[in-house]
Amino acid sequence: TKYVVRRVCRPFRSVQSPVVANISLLHYRLPIVAAASGHTVVLVDQSDEILKKSTKGIEESLKRVTKKKFADKPEAGVEFIEKTLKNLTTSTDAVAVVHSTDLVIEAIVENQEIKNELFKRLDKFAPEHTIFASNTSSLQITQLANSTTRQDRFGGLHFFNPVPMMKLVEVIKTPMTSQKTFESLVDFSKAVGKSPVSCKDTPGFIVNRLLVPYMMEAVRLFERGDASKEDIDVAMKLGAGYPMGPFELLDYVGLDTSKYIIDGWHSLEPNNPLFAPSPLLNKLVEEKKLGKKTGEGFYKYK
Repeated sequence: TKYVVRRVCRPFRSVQSPVVANISLLHYRLPIVAAASGHTVVLVDQSDEILKKSTKGIEESLKRVTKKKFADKPEAGVEFIEKTLKNLTTSTDAVAVVHSTDLVIEAIVENQEIKNELFKRLDKFAPEHTIFASNTSSLQITQLANSTTRQDRFGGLHFFNPVPMMKLVEVIKTPMTSQKTFESLVDFSKAVGKSPVSCKDTPGFIVNRLLVPYMMEAVRLFERGDASKEDIDVAMKLGAGYPMGPFELLDYVGLDTSKYIIDGWHSLEPNNPLFAPSPLLNKLVEEKKLGKKTGEGFYKYK
């Protein structure tokens, strides 16, 4: 498990020092956004070795960002990198740094039990006023909130990958989330340069609630033999203007991740046809053909 701890240099509403528990595709990109916007970031992980890799990844990512952002002003780019890295330090003790934080953002693996365990542990050490938020893309925020004693100070903050480039943040309000907490999460999103949209605690929120059933319907279309996966991808790119076809996107996201999401939604609403499992997807996951990360999914990758 990886932890990222942020402390904000400038106050806004009730959130001044955020902490982020971070892993998965978002990797080191969440702290980059905070550090680049003037926040002091403490990156926390289980070992110094992992922290070194994360720091290297942050530096490489910053170089890519500045190459585009400061193409005509290389000196300004160098200054931007130096200022951002100056806001970054590392630690291996998450509990120690959570004592002085106003906001905890979790972005670890999409597993209910592991997330609950993390929140339950940090809940014991975080100040009473501290807001907890999850970056989950598929799990219910309410269930995560119930693992803590601060349901009214709990919400969702769903960032999108790659975080430095994607402007959207979904801010999720459960029936127990206070208005003050919700406004603080919205303000935090704006403070790191994002465009927040709000949604209730419904499976998948806005984007994934539309995106995952779309990808699953493409698989069913292929399973029935109505069209080839290649033609479906071409059709959606040329006909709908999507940058990637549904099978290309499934391979990019990871078939195991997609299966985990749809299985979780199916357990919540077993009679919803949009959430019906796919025999083909299940077969590929069982064969460890998970997409680009394993070299093969719906397509083969060299």
